[in-house]
Amino acid sequence: MNLFQDIVESKMPWFGNKDIRPYVLVRPENRTRDIKKLAPVPSFAEKEFLEINPLKMSSSSFVNVIMDIEGRAFEKSSMPMPGWVFFDCAVMPGVITGFAHRKSSLPQAVLDVIQAPIDDLEWIPLSLYIAIPTRAEEWVAHNLTSINSHLKKENKFYGLGFMSKAFGLWYADIKRLCGMTQWGSPALKLHSHFGDFEMVTAYTPNHSHANTVTYRSHVRHELWPLFFSKQLEADFEHRFKPTKDHINPLDVSDMKRIQGLIEKGESFFLSSYELRNSSLDTAYSLYKEVVL
Repeated sequence: MNLFQDIVESKMPWFGNKDIRPYVLVRPENRTRDIKKLAPVPSFAEKEFLEINPLKMSSSSFVNVIMDIEGRAFEKSSMPMPGWVFFDCAVMPGVITGFAHRKSSLPQAVLDVIQAPIDDLEWIPLSLYIAIPTRAEEWVAHNLTSINSHLKKENKFYGLGFMSKAFGLWYADIKRLCGMTQWGSPALKLHSHFGDFEMVTAYTPNHSHANTVTYRSHVRHELWPLFFSKQLEADFEHRFKPTKDHINPLDVSDMKRIQGLIEKGESFFLSSYELRNSSLDTAYSLYKEVVL
């Protein structure tokens, strides 16, 4: 965990800013009861964070900023989140986390891109991550977005999206996580770095976007630094063996072919190193887990 902390301190100076804190937007029944029992990730365990109750009227201005950031970020893909989905599917069953900045010291460049009213807020949300528990003893990643999608490169908070998801995984003590993203999306590079990255679906016709890959992350905190270092996991070649097969993220027939194999009981993993260091139109190698 020291390596992760070193990377955070060297690459993300904003993280050490006392006017930037993680937040937890969660109803009291869903809160983590004993923070001291969570995994020893110093970057989070030593960080003071905000707790906000989304069932109270006083939280509405904070939530409105979140919805503004999220709605505009997903507008082009026609997947902005309606308010009722946020409340019914995220607030009530799940955990919502992210980072917030004290308004009094918020850079003007950030203030300029916020379109929701913030007059009564002390803290302004910068990001959003939603995780929802399931009966299968695993969680579902419902949404991840940040203010970075609206900022010029020189004003972005480097690593904000990754750290928002990492904090949420840590706070909710998530060991196994499913999620959905689209083939060809840069988000694949990020989501694949939270643990061993298993494909659940390669083609998903019941989603609004059939070219969706459903994944399962077997969460491993020790892999998190590799997203920033772009290095291969030390024991990856011992734990996984390459098949002779690949998946073409631009070819629907190839997605359907691999999906057919999955439906017959095949299990495939993708390499986070390969995803991180390859172009988005590359055919990705498929791997099998080695049973030790």
